[in-house]
Amino acid sequence: MDEGVKNVCLQTIELLKQLGAQVDRVEIPALEWGIPTYYIILPAEASTNLARFDGIRYGLQGDTIKFDSVTDYYEHIRQQGFGDEVKRRILIGTYVLSAGFYDAYYRRAQQVRQKIKNQLDEVYKTYDAIIGPTAPTAAWKLGAKVNDPIAMYLADIYTVIANLAGLPAMSLPAGFVQEE
Repeated sequence: MDEGVKNVCLQTIELLKQLGAQVDRVEIPALEWGIPTYYIILPAEASTNLARFDGIRYGLQGDTIKFDSVTDYYEHIRQQGFGDEVKRRILIGTYVLSAGFYDAYYRRAQQVRQKIKNQLDEVYKTYDAIIGPTAPTAAWKLGAKVNDPIAMYLADIYTVIANLAGLPAMSLPAGFVQEE
């Protein structure tokens, strides 16, 4: 976590204490599993859900007369209708769900997902809320990381565990990080 983000978090915690909240530090080991688990499950689910976008029943539609085969039509529609990031996730998801890798990746990620949920359920037996940063850095300039998908994925570290556990979550502005 960047120092500026850490400072905003500490200020927010102090404000919550002043408002009467009991604030304790809680370790959530599942945080370290969140990113790899999420980026196995998410693309797999996206791949299966987006498979129906064939340009005939769902999704972008085009003039079928221009194409020699249904396969050519599907390729064209999916090329036009999906951006680079969506295509990347579909490919990863298809790979993860393929016969030789399903057990090694997807099934194991589902097991880890359950462990994450169990861990968070334990925290919520004692606490009403988990408060932390939304991202480890201040917001990037528009387009700054578009060619670095790994950096973009890693920035999701604090938000993906709520998604994996099926828990509600929200982000609230808490201040500004001072540029150095």
